[in-house]
Amino acid sequence: CNLQPKDAAKMPESAWKLLFYTLSWSYGLYLLFFTDYPFFHDPPSVFYGWQKGMEVPGDIAIAYLLQCSFYGHSLYATAYMDTWRKDSVVMLLHHVVTLTLLASSYAFRNDALHAQSRDWGAGGAGGALGSPLSRGATKATLPLCPGRFWFRLYWFPLKVLYATCHSSLQSVPHIPFYFFFNALLLILTLMNIYWFLYIVLFVAKVLLGQMQEVNDVREYDVEDAKKS
Repeated sequence: CNLQPKDAAKMPESAWKLLFYTLSWSYGLYLLFFTDYPFFHDPPSVFYGWQKGMEVPGDIAIAYLLQCSFYGHSLYATAYMDTWRKDSVVMLLHHVVTLTLLASSYAFRNDALHAQSRDWGAGGAGGALGSPLSRGATKATLPLCPGRFWFRLYWFPLKVLYATCHSSLQSVPHIPFYFFFNALLLILTLMNIYWFLYIVLFVAKVLLGQMQEVNDVREYDVEDAKKS
């Protein structure tokens, strides 16, 4: 494939992430559009009939298991396997926040995070298919940049945050851990904005001809090469 050594070193982890996101996205689509769950078209429905200690359906429990396993691995991979980048600390924080949300949601049976699990089929797809920076950017991925905005900065606030911040109180006025879950979801939203700004910077440099080759603008070696 004529890969540079640094790109060849990234290949195994990138291939694994591509495989996982493809399977996760497909399973998310199945839950959203091929089951009886109305969560995508009616996000507030995640709170209808909510009861403390309610049973988590088996197919959603599988989604919890898959996501917790992946983010547990990603936490280790970001710290010890991946190339250290400008946003690596933010990435580690993202994985910790996401694991906390998932584990707390399952432990407390809080449907606020059932809405978060719906993000695996919506925002998760945007992360997997619309984030050129996290997959090793190429010019072919430029048309997918709007996907990052659509899934993470439009659908995520519209469907997830609206349901958890507003609809949850209407359905369950005294829902437990309201501020805890929503604070973590808002932190994720800020991270989505942070990464989208990297994509805007990347696209701007490509369009303005400031990059001779398409590189990950988050990497330190790219910046060092410019200085030298």
